[in-house]
Formats: sequence, structure tokens, C-alpha cells
Amino acid sequence: MQVQAKRGLALFDLDHTLIPFDSDYSWGEFTSTLGWNDPTEFKRKNDAFYADYKAGTLDIHAYCRFATAAVCREGEAKSLAAHARYMAEVVSKGILPQAVELLEQHKRAGDTIVIITATNEFVTRPIARALGVEHLLAIELERDNAPGGSGWYTGAIKGVPSFREGKVTRMEDWLRAQGLSWDTVHSTFYSDSINDVPLMERANVAVATNPDERLRALATQRGWRILDLFA
Repeated sequence: MQVQAKRGLALFDLDHTLIPFDSDYSWGEFTSTLGWNDPTEFKRKNDAFYADYKAGTLDIHAYCRFATAAVCREGEAKSLAAHARYMAEVVSKGILPQAVELLEQHKRAGDTIVIITATNEFVTRPIARALGVEHLLAIELERDNAPGGSGWYTGAIKGVPSFREGKVTRMEDWLRAQGLSWDTVHSTFYSDSINDVPLMERANVAVATNPDERLRALATQRGWRILDLFA
């Protein structure tokens, strides 16, 4: 009896994993240059949230309201135009050959590639497209679709946020939608962050990629591969 080969699945965090910066953080800084925020106050709050993220204590709902406030306020047309500038002026410089080649290696192997990130869909979907990745699981944003509503983002998170244990939940939802399960795939997950340990533990192969100090120590302890992609 022939055993069917498992489908290869290459999962990637985005920030500091496939790009050498935090897209949510840099997008916030970019909007400050547009005059959408008070630069000093915004940086103070942004730095505090980022410190919480690195420490593994981030309130993702509070952060999402903060990070999307300017986009919600400025509206769809201005926000999309600003993001196009952000892609050209900031993100394009951070799409590096070694990250593109890593993605290409998995494509050549026939793997399905998924970016799964705790940054919101507005910021990350154009980045995923620029990297040539079709499947993106990002934080989904609620829209004001009530009668007479704006149809634009409200600042609230829609559904389960793809953050910490939520990444496992979102991946399981995605697998079911594809007619797959953990038992029918061979999954490799690349991440830089201690926040992603739940999904790293669930994947068949965990790769600590440009890891933060805590993840590097854990990866060394557990024998996970360490990849310094941007070294």
C-alpha cells in the first residue's frame, strides 16, 4: 500500500524574520512624518508597546487600536495612498535577496508558503504581495459596515488575532479551509520572536530566524535550528 506524501508547508513570521524591521512600528513612524501623529507622543507610546511585545506582555487589542488610529481617522483614500509611498520609500529597501531566495527554495521544493503575522492586514498585505506570497494570515480588522457606516476600519480586531496562541488557532482554521490538517502536512515555521513559541512547538520543524535573545536561548536549549538570515 502506497503512503501518500505529506504536503510541504513553509510558515513565516514577517517582521524581523522575512524583513529586517518591524513593519507596524515603522509604519507608525512613517505616518508621523506625514503629520498624522504628534511625533514625540506617538514615539513614546509606540516604544512602550514595542517593549511589551518583546517582553511577551503585549495587549494586542490595545495596541491595534493605537496602531490603526491614524488610518481610521484619515480614511481609506488617504491611507492607501500613504501606504503606497511607505512601500516605495521604506519597505522596498527591506526586501533583501537572502529572504527572497529562502522563499524561492521552498517554492522550488513545492511547499505552500504562508506568512502568519501579528501585524494587521492593512500594513502587511502589500508586503506579502511584494514578497510574492499569496497566503497571508494577519490580524484582521473590523470594518464599520453598519447602515450608513464608513465601510472603513474601526480599530477593533475581527475574530481571533494571529498573536501568540492565536497563531495556532488561525493556522488550524486555515488548514481546515484548505481540506488539510496537521497530520496531512509537514510544516516548517520560521520566526524571530519568543511570542511565536506556541506555533513553533506545533510545527514539525521550528527555525529560530534572526531570533531575539530569549528565543535564541530557548532554541539552543531545545535543539531548534538557528538561522541568522540578516547577519
